[in-house]
Amino acid sequence: MAQAILLKDVEGLGDAGAVVDVSAGYLRNYLAPRKLAQAATEASIAAAHRQREQAEKAAHEQEERTQDTAALLSKTVLTISHRAGEDGRLFGSVTAKEISEALRQARGLRIDRRKVRLAEPIREVGTHMVEIEVTDDVTASVKTIVVEEK
Repeated sequence: MAQAILLKDVEGLGDAGAVVDVSAGYLRNYLAPRKLAQAATEASIAAAHRQREQAEKAAHEQEERTQDTAALLSKTVLTISHRAGEDGRLFGSVTAKEISEALRQARGLRIDRRKVRLAEPIREVGTHMVEIEVTDDVTASVKTIVVEEK
């Protein structure tokens, strides 16, 4: 048996960075040519551990930044002025793109318009809660006030 460090996730063996025991032929003929694994030495095992720790640290820092962004968005109140009729209905509508631009101007955050969750565009003057998808599992509500343009 030979020890190998997995460079990529291999189904049935383990995740990237794991040290596994495989037959020498499997390592030499299948894993190594496909760049799925490399032979394990003391130095390569230590390097793999350092790389895994750095990846975990980077993921943790990214999660913290995501939570900070969500908290900042939750505190944000946007005011968007738009032309409206006497009954409070807008001429046109406030779209995800306009909300994204208002967030960029107000907080300096670049939020993709596709991350702004609107069931339908806002067509009335008033206060609306708009969901912003920060990541796949983190969302924030932004209070959006639509006022009549003078």
